[in-house]
Amino acid sequence: MKQTDPVAAGPLAGIRVLDLTRLLPGPVATMHLAEMGAEVVKIEDPGAGDYARSMGPVRNEVTQFFVAVNRGKRMLRLDLKDARQRDELLAMVERADVLVESFRPGVMERLGLGWEALRARNPKLVMCAISGYGQDGPFAHLAGHDINYIGYAGMLAENAGPDGTPALPNLQVGDLLGGAQSALEGILAALVAVKMGGPGRFVDISMTDAVLAHNIMPLVAVNNAEAKAPGRDLLTGGVPCYNVYRTLDGRFMAVGALELKFWQQCCDVLGRPDLASRHWQLGQEVGGADALAVKAELDAIFGAAPLAHWTEKFAAHDCCVSPVLHCAEALRHPLFQARRMVAQAEHPTEGAHWALAHPVKFSF
Repeated sequence: MKQTDPVAAGPLAGIRVLDLTRLLPGPVATMHLAEMGAEVVKIEDPGAGDYARSMGPVRNEVTQFFVAVNRGKRMLRLDLKDARQRDELLAMVERADVLVESFRPGVMERLGLGWEALRARNPKLVMCAISGYGQDGPFAHLAGHDINYIGYAGMLAENAGPDGTPALPNLQVGDLLGGAQSALEGILAALVAVKMGGPGRFVDISMTDAVLAHNIMPLVAVNNAEAKAPGRDLLTGGVPCYNVYRTLDGRFMAVGALELKFWQQCCDVLGRPDLASRHWQLGQEVGGADALAVKAELDAIFGAAPLAHWTEKFAAHDCCVSPVLHCAEALRHPLFQARRMVAQAEHPTEGAHWALAHPVKFSF
């Protein structure tokens, strides 16, 4: 048999991962491990399996949700309440490098598959447990979803318009930043420690903790005792140079001209050089009357022409002004096509569909 080049196969070639997770955070973390070359075995119960299989329209056997987050994995069904099948998993643990689970704290112990039992079978194992509120603390055994995690962590309150009503983001910050990315970080760090001769480790991921740990700008505001009203901070709508503007056809342009040089160029493109001096770096109060007045002027300017007009007009000027794309448009955009971030893929039961590539590019 021809040997596979471990470098060409990906930096994690040879790493074996057992994936006991469901829904979004864990499956995305293990999918990224697979994209980096790891061998991932997804283990589901013999019944309904991963809830993602039936969340949304089902074509043939599974949903696009399930397909999107489980690429590159081998599927296996095991009833972990059955002693014989539990022993089968334990035998797999002996040959594995990583096990990832997302049950509520205590479930793995009740199954006889807790950290002590697993590391007794494999002292080099990295076990990662992803939960809403962590393995200890007053909320450890409570249920939750993304909306709860970002609510507790102070992020949802900041994602609000001028009337203060929080807007629900369609990027699941708690699940993806808090769960998937933090799990990846912990797993890879623990794997490095093992490869350097250390013991296996238990990685405790609280999605709520991880959101709080990245809530940087609100923390700065608290420490400076200068919290602004909803939608009135520097990065939430309080300055005209960092805002979104509705176009004539009901679309939006994103103006990110946060630095003075970009704002000056933006004003030139808009034909309003007189606005160039009205910028927060030149003393304009963030969220103040002048900032809101300038925003109102830009509302009128952008509202006079459609998105295509403004996209073309700003294309030749590097000043951080861009169209707000729908997902279907982003998939076809030259930016992501050139970066090989999207492709048409075939699934055994779902057929042709869009697939997203791993965002980290490695040299070979």
